[in-house]
Amino acid sequence: MTAVAVWRLPAVLYGDAHRRALWGCYLGFALALWLKSPAVISLMNRQPITDLSVLLKHYVSTGAILAILTYVVASYGRSDEAVIPRHVAVARLIERVAWKAAVGMLALMTVLFFTVVDRSRPSTDFVPDHAGQWGAILYETIFYVYLGTSSAVTCYQWSSAMRRAETRILRIGLGLMAVSMALGVAYVAVRTTFMWVTLFEPLGADFDHALGVYTEYLQVLLFMTFAVGVSVPTTNAAATRWRSWRALWRLYPLWHDLMAAFPDTPFQRPASRWREVLRTDPPMDVRLDRWTQDIADVVEQLRHHASPVLLPVIEVAVESSTDPQAAAEALWIKAALANTREGRRHDVPAPALPSKPITTTAAEVAWLLRVEETYASATDVQIREVLAGAEAEELAMEIEEMTL
Repeated sequence: MTAVAVWRLPAVLYGDAHRRALWGCYLGFALALWLKSPAVISLMNRQPITDLSVLLKHYVSTGAILAILTYVVASYGRSDEAVIPRHVAVARLIERVAWKAAVGMLALMTVLFFTVVDRSRPSTDFVPDHAGQWGAILYETIFYVYLGTSSAVTCYQWSSAMRRAETRILRIGLGLMAVSMALGVAYVAVRTTFMWVTLFEPLGADFDHALGVYTEYLQVLLFMTFAVGVSVPTTNAAATRWRSWRALWRLYPLWHDLMAAFPDTPFQRPASRWREVLRTDPPMDVRLDRWTQDIADVVEQLRHHASPVLLPVIEVAVESSTDPQAAAEALWIKAALANTREGRRHDVPAPALPSKPITTTAAEVAWLLRVEETYASATDVQIREVLAGAEAEELAMEIEEMTL
């Protein structure tokens, strides 16, 4: 939780309300977990205010709950439509009520904490250690009612959103998040029931200890399920970024050679491979789209550096290849680049490369990756052979024209 909260820290400054609310969830849960750790409890118990970690834990837990409710509302977005869907209107109403209720609840809990809660001895697990004490039971009940109600409402909202989700992975994520809130309701129900039972009949120290241990496991499971549920819908985005990164890395040799031959084409001079793929501005998908356009622009200019017979000669040479069309285009590009470096240029451009049924950037990238595979493995000997074959074909055509 702490690592993710730190990792998502830029969302506070640069993110939208959705990302800021999610960061608030992680931060609140992380702080709550730290305040429950033995090291922090021991440190806090050496302070003048006994059990201060308990009060602070309830403060940050309330903040996390409010962040979750804000996250739910932010997930729907802000709409100016005249008719707002019922589930969106209900979520916004719950968020407004929750914020107002939280202020009153925390004020009341603070008063109870310093007045009626018996804090004569520091506690390691507040609920079992204060079993049968009406002040602590009243204090915890107020918090648990708020926590349980918020968890139940959020569970219902995420369950409802899961049924409306358009993709399977989003349904899985929302389902896990709903399960985490259901675990929160179960946690509250067990702890609250235990407190009120002990008010009338002690259950024994062993039972109290066992309850504390097992409910802590339940809470850890809650946090883990929530973290996984929130992360699952982002796996598509992460996978897309990984594919974009790999595409940029693999296309770099082809793109770099073309841009070096025609340096006026790109917006900025090509940098090293690592620097190019690790740039953060512009975004990765924008750069990938720009690279495909840059490559297409230079390939169009290469028509002036290729003879009309170059492509047919290459197609014959690669007809036994596993991917002949992509191999032909790769060798044509590399051969035309060789002519460019030697200063060979034709006033009349060679015929354009065969058109392909490509309508999206993703399809264009997939095609260029196939081209790049042959481009990277093509040797200078192969290029000299196809250029020599093209020259021989041109010479034969000239001789034939002269004889006619």
